[in-house]
Amino acid sequence: MQLALFIIVAVFTLGGALGVVATRNVVHAALFLLLSLLGAAGAYLLLFAEFLALVQVLIYGGAVTIVVLFAVMLTRSSEYPRISDNRQWPLALLTAAALAALLGAAFWLAPETVAEPQAPAFTGLAASLFTKWALPFEIASLVLLVALIGAIIIARQQSATTAGDVSPEGEG
Repeated sequence: MQLALFIIVAVFTLGGALGVVATRNVVHAALFLLLSLLGAAGAYLLLFAEFLALVQVLIYGGAVTIVVLFAVMLTRSSEYPRISDNRQWPLALLTAAALAALLGAAFWLAPETVAEPQAPAFTGLAASLFTKWALPFEIASLVLLVALIGAIIIARQQSATTAGDVSPEGEG
């Protein structure tokens, strides 16, 4: 039963990841990213790490994806070159296939080294989050906030310059 659930979660995660790199629309890529992140939360649930799954859904699945979508919408992504102009996709495909083969071989040849999943101690996790990892979380939130503010400023500057070029209807 657990293997079947893992396969379902893995299909969602890999399907979302493939959708991110295969789509030509940036908004669709952000939505595929959300699917992939939710699949990772499902993997955390299968490992009995409910807290990490909840954090994955709330922070990455919710906040980061919304910030990415706002940044894309506010910066007018249609003005940038299309993704299809990239000529490095054969090398990327070869690298991804090699990595998948290496990871698959590692799991196939040494399945006994995989430990039985167990829930982490919440006291140790909380102590680690609020002592060792508090500063990196704050820095990441500040970087996301600056990126969103920058996207808004760029979008306002572009709309102000295009609005100044349009003459009112009453003038000739």
